Amino acid sequence: MTPTADARAPRPRRRGLGRGAVSVGLVLGMSGLLFTVNARSSGTDEVRHPQNLRELTQKQAANVERLSTEVDALRAEVEGLTAEQNALAGRPTLTVGAGDLVAGGSTPVTGRGLTVTLDDAPVDARREELNPDLLVVHQQDIQSVMNALWAGGAEAMGLMDQRVVSTTGVQCQGNVLRLHGRMYSPPFVITVIGDPERLRAALDEDTAVRNYVRDAGELGLGWNVENRASVELPAYSGATELTWARVPDDVEVLPSQPAQAAVARDPRSGGDL
Repeated sequence: MTPTADARAPRPRRRGLGRGAVSVGLVLGMSGLLFTVNARSSGTDEVRHPQNLRELTQKQAANVERLSTEVDALRAEVEGLTAEQNALAGRPTLTVGAGDLVAGGSTPVTGRGLTVTLDDAPVDARREELNPDLLVVHQQDIQSVMNALWAGGAEAMGLMDQRVVSTTGVQCQGNVLRLHGRMYSPPFVITVIGDPERLRAALDEDTAVRNYVRDAGELGLGWNVENRASVELPAYSGATELTWARVPDDVEVLPSQPAQAAVARDPRSGGDL
């Protein structure tokens, strides 16, 4: 007689993975997939993810240049539309002379002049007994040359590839020049339009420039002045708005405009500053 199974005995159960183990496996799998996609994306798009400070600086400088170009285009469009509206409304048009345009930097110019180049001392010129700070071009060195050139009758000036205007600020961070939101490494080139002989004489007479030239001879700093039969300077590219400004009563800013017309107004109050 074949024995019968006990109806009360539990049925055998299949062994398998619990819900917890399955969930952990899915999470690990998804994490691995995300890491793989991210690594491939970073490897093929280095521009989007700068790897060091230099690459980040270059990316930001490129953004500034692109935005400056867009601002120039929009400004030209606004000026065109404003002139059109003034003409339709019969409002008088303010005529600005060529000299004012050149002085304001709003137009490109060409003429004879000079290029002045300043550079850090070469690496092999550096010695332990010398302060490394003496072997690099400083902000005041660039400013001294620019001021001497203005005093020598410069009609227009450029620094690196940008036009110098009344609101231009020269700022050095280490041995890197910050100009209108862009960063430049040495050598630093100043291009100026004017009488070359007068400009050279102004450089020779300036005390601060003479001190730099002396250090250039003793320490190996870069210094070169070159006459140019023809140089080209671009128009200024950037914001021209002033937060506040006041011109002294005895100073003539633009030859074709009275001095009192050059007083800026505070946009917050509508009054003179």
